[in-house]
Amino acid sequence: MEKVSAAVVNISSEVDVYNRANPFASRRFNRNFDDFFKDFFDQNRGRSKKVSLGSGVIIDGKRGYILTNAHVVEKTSHITVSLNDKREFVAQLVGADPESDLAVLQIKSKDHLPSVTMGNSDDIMIGETIIAIGNPFGFSNTVSTGVVSAVNRSVNAGNRVFRNFIQIDAPINPGNSGGPLLNIVGDLIGINTAIYASAQGIGFAIPVNRARRIVSNLIKYGEVVVPWTGLDLQDIDRNIAEYLQLKSMAGAVVTGIEDNSPAERAGLRKWDVVTAVNRDKVQDSQDFDAILKNHSVGDVLGLQIIRGGKTMVIKVATRAFPVENAGQLAETIFGIKVSKKERQKGLTISEMDQKSYLFRIGVRPGDNLCQINDYTLETLDDYRKAIVKYRNNASFVLL
Repeated sequence: MEKVSAAVVNISSEVDVYNRANPFASRRFNRNFDDFFKDFFDQNRGRSKKVSLGSGVIIDGKRGYILTNAHVVEKTSHITVSLNDKREFVAQLVGADPESDLAVLQIKSKDHLPSVTMGNSDDIMIGETIIAIGNPFGFSNTVSTGVVSAVNRSVNAGNRVFRNFIQIDAPINPGNSGGPLLNIVGDLIGINTAIYASAQGIGFAIPVNRARRIVSNLIKYGEVVVPWTGLDLQDIDRNIAEYLQLKSMAGAVVTGIEDNSPAERAGLRKWDVVTAVNRDKVQDSQDFDAILKNHSVGDVLGLQIIRGGKTMVIKVATRAFPVENAGQLAETIFGIKVSKKERQKGLTISEMDQKSYLFRIGVRPGDNLCQINDYTLETLDDYRKAIVKYRNNASFVLL
């Protein structure tokens, strides 16, 4: 455990904060009024630093890679990593994935850094002993123990659902986020990520087997690349179940297949019903999307389908969505074409489908498109990458 503790780091992230200045500070008021205004205005003009604390764990001592939560380092201007031996490093953000709440940092050191051994989260048993290490409330390298309460938990956090969490009863407090969850031999089996605010003794961790794939993507691409199958899926309602003579409404029905896609090459057809991907059951189209995010580009997926009342398995070799198809996809999603003019900020909407949603809400040809979600658009290549990145989103924010 001593070796593992040396691999746990304290992360402090600094954010620029502008304070409100007291507009009456230069005037002469009596002491009571002066104290009154101090309650509402900061007397010091300018900016200050607000420091938030979290935890992380070194997963590659040679290259200095650190795994933590995305929310620990989001919207930061400066990240400092402190080791157990009091050494401090300025860290670079390699990549972050808010969908999974994971991020990878990198620090440079002349010496080989202590690191944790990756375990196997698929072997976790309910009731087995686990160990959590972190920096709760700034108390560095605090160790707490407990048991695995449940696996495959889904947690609804506002407008986002996190799936496949490990539920634990070990005390998890603010500052533990991003710290390691270990089995009794000290292998990393998860990343502590959340506390259930309205209850005590309920915490959650991201399984390390899921984190492995995301870490690989973040290091290689700087973001998570979701594998492409080319399937358009729809939930099954009573009418579809009756039409296809299905025994239940579990699964997702294929309503479309993109040309030259992995699904088309594998022989999938419209009206096939997908009921499982490998060993994971598919209850609806959202389930399929969530399962897909747990796989990497190039994985061969065994799709269990129902076709004409018969159950069969079709192998689909996934690949990355082709960037050259992004323009056509954008026309399907937004109903627009864009162009780039010299010395122009953003892109110009050059053509538009007047039946599109964007047209109905007031967007017009000639408008400038500057940003899609958090992706700033400077070039046509930026536009294509943004479309590929967010193609599975249910909604978009456009600037």
